[in-house]
Amino acid sequence: MMRHSAVILCADEMMLSGEVFLPEECNRIYPAVCLCHGIPAVPYNPGEQGGYPELAARFCRVGFVALAFNFRGCGPSQGNIDMLDWTHDLAAAIDFLAMLPEVDKNRICLLGSSGGAAVCVYAAAKDKRVYAVATLACPARFDFMAGGQTADSLISRFRDIGIIKDADFPPSVEKWLDGFKTIAPIEYIDKITPKPLLLVHGDQDDVVPVAHAGKLFEKAGQPKDLAILPGAGHRLRQDQRAIDAATQWLIKAVA
Repeated sequence: MMRHSAVILCADEMMLSGEVFLPEECNRIYPAVCLCHGIPAVPYNPGEQGGYPELAARFCRVGFVALAFNFRGCGPSQGNIDMLDWTHDLAAAIDFLAMLPEVDKNRICLLGSSGGAAVCVYAAAKDKRVYAVATLACPARFDFMAGGQTADSLISRFRDIGIIKDADFPPSVEKWLDGFKTIAPIEYIDKITPKPLLLVHGDQDDVVPVAHAGKLFEKAGQPKDLAILPGAGHRLRQDQRAIDAATQWLIKAVA
């Protein structure tokens, strides 16, 4: 059994939607995990079942307080996608978890996918409240999507998906693109140590090539673990092997 409620987070005066799952027993504290989605590839579908809330419920069933939320620009959250500002969103999510009386403030973990994984690495390197971080399909850099020559097509695609909503956004294309470069995980991965780190990647990822995982793992300090999944593509949240690996690793990390 578990308790579940919708929540609203606030970051830079943006309202972000989320869902929190808490174990039924109230008279103890639990480790927490914040789930961070990647950059959406399709428009938001409010009728879609499962997704990150379902994953959060899974973590709750094995003894975590679990938070799933939408970064700005995504789902029903306000704003437009901005990778540097996504770091503010994650900080607000960690603030929320740290304030819950059911949460062990010394065991707040992050699990991120793709672009969300990049934000998790950035946060884990800078925020002392983060205890451990697990990533799925984490890019080393965003060069494959943030090159200056692709800016117009990238912005147009994000408008079509609905994660850029405002006609006058971004006010500075150059500054917006710099946000992708600023949070590049390869620049922060070594600063996570001594916090536990897990990198999970598919060897058939056609969005973030598996070589990214090798570069990150090589630069990362200890303790670190790497799981390369044969035949797996980019959407590891839908690969049971990846979710099982991340779940088991996080249970062990907080034990």
